[in-house]
Amino acid sequence: MGRRLKFLQKLAFLGQYHRYQVLEKDEVETLIEEQNELKAIEKEKTVTALPPREACKCSKEDLARAFHVDLDSGLSEFAVTQRRLVHGWNEFVADNAEPVWKKYLDQFRNPLILLLLGSAAVSVLTNEYEDAVSIALAVLIVVTVGFIQEYRSEKSLEELTKLVPPECNCLRDGKLRHILARDLVPGDIVSLSIGDRIPADIRLTEVTDLLVDESSFTGEAEPCGKTDSPLTGGTDLSTLSNVVFMGTLVQCGKGQGVVIGTGERSQFGEVFKMMQAEETPKTPLQKSMDKLGKQLTVFSFGIIGLLMLLGWVQGKPLLSMFTIGVSLAVAAIPEGLPIVVMVTLVLGVLRMAKKRVIVKKLPIVETLGCCNVICSDKTGTLTANEMTVTQLVTSDGFHAEVSGVGYNDQGTVCLLPSREVIKGFNNISVGKLVEAGCVANNAVIRKSTVMGQPTEGALIALAMKMDLSGIKDSYVRKKEIPFSSEQKWMAVRCSSKCEDQEDIYFMKGAFEEVIHHCTMYNNGGIPLPLTPQHKSYCLQEEKKMGSLGLRVLALASGPELGKLTFLGLVGIIDPPRAGVREAVEALSASGVSVKMVTGDALETALAIGRTIGLCDEKLRAMSGVEVEGTEQSALAARVRQVSVFFRTSPKHKVKIIKALQASGAIVAMTGDGVNDAVALKSADIGIAMGQTGTDVSKEAANMILVDDDFSTVMSAVEEGKGIFYNIKNFVRFQLSTLPSPGMTVMSPLARLPNALFYSGCISKSLLLLPSLGVEPVDKDTLRHPPRSVRDTILNRALVLKVLMSAAVIIGGTLFIFWREIPEDGASTPRTTTMTFTCFVFFDLFNALSCRSQTKPIFEIGFFRNRMFLFSVLGSILGQLAVIYVPPLQKVFQTESLQALDLLLLTGLASSVFILSELLKLCEKFFSQTRSTQRLPEAV
Repeated sequence: MGRRLKFLQKLAFLGQYHRYQVLEKDEVETLIEEQNELKAIEKEKTVTALPPREACKCSKEDLARAFHVDLDSGLSEFAVTQRRLVHGWNEFVADNAEPVWKKYLDQFRNPLILLLLGSAAVSVLTNEYEDAVSIALAVLIVVTVGFIQEYRSEKSLEELTKLVPPECNCLRDGKLRHILARDLVPGDIVSLSIGDRIPADIRLTEVTDLLVDESSFTGEAEPCGKTDSPLTGGTDLSTLSNVVFMGTLVQCGKGQGVVIGTGERSQFGEVFKMMQAEETPKTPLQKSMDKLGKQLTVFSFGIIGLLMLLGWVQGKPLLSMFTIGVSLAVAAIPEGLPIVVMVTLVLGVLRMAKKRVIVKKLPIVETLGCCNVICSDKTGTLTANEMTVTQLVTSDGFHAEVSGVGYNDQGTVCLLPSREVIKGFNNISVGKLVEAGCVANNAVIRKSTVMGQPTEGALIALAMKMDLSGIKDSYVRKKEIPFSSEQKWMAVRCSSKCEDQEDIYFMKGAFEEVIHHCTMYNNGGIPLPLTPQHKSYCLQEEKKMGSLGLRVLALASGPELGKLTFLGLVGIIDPPRAGVREAVEALSASGVSVKMVTGDALETALAIGRTIGLCDEKLRAMSGVEVEGTEQSALAARVRQVSVFFRTSPKHKVKIIKALQASGAIVAMTGDGVNDAVALKSADIGIAMGQTGTDVSKEAANMILVDDDFSTVMSAVEEGKGIFYNIKNFVRFQLSTLPSPGMTVMSPLARLPNALFYSGCISKSLLLLPSLGVEPVDKDTLRHPPRSVRDTILNRALVLKVLMSAAVIIGGTLFIFWREIPEDGASTPRTTTMTFTCFVFFDLFNALSCRSQTKPIFEIGFFRNRMFLFSVLGSILGQLAVIYVPPLQKVFQTESLQALDLLLLTGLASSVFILSELLKLCEKFFSQTRSTQRLPEAV
């Protein structure tokens, strides 16, 4: 650009020099032209993207002046070049991301991972190379899996760039050209036609029956009618009828307009920038694991310090005591925990996949166990995203109710209050009403899919339920007056194939417009004069249906447009999905609050909210405008009491989620559109729809419901709670078996033989016992309230249970050792075998009691966890092989035991299981007693 300016400045100087030097005529004209271009450069610097809320109020002339463009010829190539220098390309460019190697190394910043790496380093220094390798391998697996999951989550920004169509039709230098959409600049004139995806934010200047599908932006299923007239009313983005937004789709008609925003200055650009700025929060499990790592670190250093203090008191070398303390601390670190957590999460993900739920990030499965608020988009999530007629009111007072959902013939039309099922023309008034809706229609239903507008598809489905879908074929269409946003109705002129009659018009549209063309009303097939009183009655019925959140269409027919017969009204709505109400009730009963966040109007949102049990007659709704005007602190205090948020934009959704998180909630967000993408990413759990969801929403989310079934969220919540309990069970088992390596290290200090060393070896294999991590989810889990994020894995109750089990295990093992050791204190093969076997049996019974923290074994069942049974059986067989197989006897210095010996060891080892089960029964009894005592107070 600098070279161009210098060149033009030189030409301008020559333009002044012509006073003193005679120039040729063509040279003078060139200089003048170049001077004008120089002035244009300064103008181009002042051209900026115009926000939609301002552009919608501008007239065509004001718009042309603001962008220095001729609406008939468009921009010149020179103007385009200069504007691109200022505004850049019409595309999304992600910030320079961190290199892959740095992202991978960031995974090692986890406290538990750092602790394990430290223990591996100490193992190398103490020549425990096998331990070092096993720990390093565990860390490598966990870190790699975490990196892959995080790397995949960044695809959402790439998917968002696909919304910009590759090509478009643009008017430049007076010619309509087919160009790349990335070449557009503010002020370009773009031509739109059916099937086009909008390439930028555009203020419309010419419109012909233009309908735009904005569901990916606003969340509303119904296409929006567009106009080219300036607006003077509200400035809500979802109501700007003369502006179309990047990424939306032209469904019908054609239009032309001025580009007012490109790239990151468009509304989807705002979403893109928000996606870049938003960071996915840490899951509660990740926070709990971080805290556990810090607790174990403190515990390890405490052991080292205590042993050095004891050695100093006994007068022993501090270096020797430090070595023993470090070895004991390393032995106390549960290196198998990260692997077991990962295996548990993976198995949970596989179980969710069988229920048609795809989980993209492993820790998210457990997070659902903490979730206490679910914010859900309405269209396509809580509702079927299939417009359906639910009510009919004929002009002579018949009311009918329509059942069935979707674009098919499943359902009936019943008169009220008699519940008589109507087919064909059994009721003339209802039949005529349905006939008009079927004939004045351009939609076609094929295999339960509507080809055309969803509203017209609902009318065809209504005719199918009454066996009137073929009525359209009995007419020959001669003329169509298409729908427009100004007239708000459409009509067709037809002639009957069967009878020699004059042509007849069929009209459908907004009640206030259709009624203007009517002079009669239908009374059982007989036209009667339409009186003011009858108009007032029909108006009341229309308002009553509208208050229920229904989209109301009026229908009429007759020989002339000004002399039509009013037939009645139909109420259409996008109905709730099957099972949604039951899912909402079950989630509410378990302590999970469900909130609807939608771009729809208040009446529609409340109607669906009441139907699925989100809200009662008491109004608990909040608009997007209210959300935007409320301070974050005040919103956080209020947002928990609101059930329905309506007329919301992507910014509003994110603000709502942030307010809920600030109030202490763990928030899940379900959605399917681009307008939901930022909220899906900012929520603790983002859940996208698999069938109706956009690629952007799927990439931004952590979970995908394959069948778009909201009720499967219940299964996911149940699975999340079960996974945390399984992890907690394993931690209890692992920590309660740590006395074994402790005794191994302490045996030289206490002058004990090396017999206990073998106990440490066998416990190392049991520490990695994976079967506790796959315990089936308890059937009562869903009834439990969501887990508090403040709850840690290693809480006081768990520590007490660990200490109790550890005391019983170490006490029983030492008892057997001192019972079997000869008087001379020399260890024998029998001493080794009895001590070795005793500890193994203790661990097996301890693992059995660790299958549940609260329920006794007879409640959860002995045979539910088959993997656990196989693991225990394998351990028993392995132990018997060590005792009775001669080659193994030599390796482990064991000898055969008698049946009475095994019976003694089994009875003693079962004490840890019996004590644990008695403790569970006591806790259950006291819990029920407290609940019974509180019940009269609650009543």
